[in-house]
Amino acid sequence: MCMPSFLGHKLGYIHTPHIWPSMKDSLPLPDNKKLVVTYRVEPGCLGPNGIDHVVSFCEFAHKSIQTLDADYVSWDIVARLDKNLPEMQFGVGGKVLTHDQADKYLAVFNKGLDEFEGHLGSKLAELINEFMGF
Repeated sequence: MCMPSFLGHKLGYIHTPHIWPSMKDSLPLPDNKKLVVTYRVEPGCLGPNGIDHVVSFCEFAHKSIQTLDADYVSWDIVARLDKNLPEMQFGVGGKVLTHDQADKYLAVFNKGLDEFEGHLGSKLAELINEFMGF
């Protein structure tokens, strides 16, 4: 996979003459350089009638989560109505990243993907409780 040039030196996939020396010093990043995180919420997470609420919840969560790591992450919270699609997907500049590539991207900001996913899971659990009125 060919990576955007600003990530090439950090992820080791491509090398170009126009490499950013430090993305951390350029925060907030422009939208086309942010990590796009698509999280697909399963209806079952919202209880036995989750299918009736999942789209509304996703709209609520999408609005609520936009400030989380907003300097370098762009969020897309959607319903997971197709089990063939991954629960979580990463991309930058229109290119899909593997789990390992997303981990290396986050390492630039001193974050690990496991920690990042855990934080997101906790935040989504809070939002589900808020949405459901618990």
